Amino acid sequence: MRRIDSASEGERQGELLEGVLEQLTSLTEEIRKANLIQLHRIAAEQTGRALDDPALAEAMSTLPGLSESRRRQVLFVNAQYSTIILYFRLGTIDWEELIGYLRVWCSNAVFQEYWDMTGEARVCLAQESLEARVGRAVDGMMEEIASGRDWWVVGPSE
Repeated sequence: MRRIDSASEGERQGELLEGVLEQLTSLTEEIRKANLIQLHRIAAEQTGRALDDPALAEAMSTLPGLSESRRRQVLFVNAQYSTIILYFRLGTIDWEELIGYLRVWCSNAVFQEYWDMTGEARVCLAQESLEARVGRAVDGMMEEIASGRDWWVVGPSE
């Protein structure tokens, strides 16, 4: 009898441990998402200050030769692009939806200029990173738009 009780107790402890590990994994993921949101909030606040103050916009921008107005537009576009990426990171949208949002942005002249001006920065990205994967997808969409395809039909599905 004791042997059966021991086995049952061991199984219950194993199940309990499994449940605790699942909860810890879930909690870790929620903390990761909360940290991403907080970092995005900080960046958005800084961008907001830069959009309100031309001197801060100049300090924040790494792109040379932009008028004050264009610098503000590019900072705004970068903030919107970052937000779309955050949606994907948080699981709010899937890959298809991400591509859909970016397909619309690719039709925007300011986004097109921003994308062209920031190409060198993307060269340094780790090839397997999300940013590099998204960059390749947007590069492809930009090429298709440049070749005359309509913006609503461009883009990869993977």
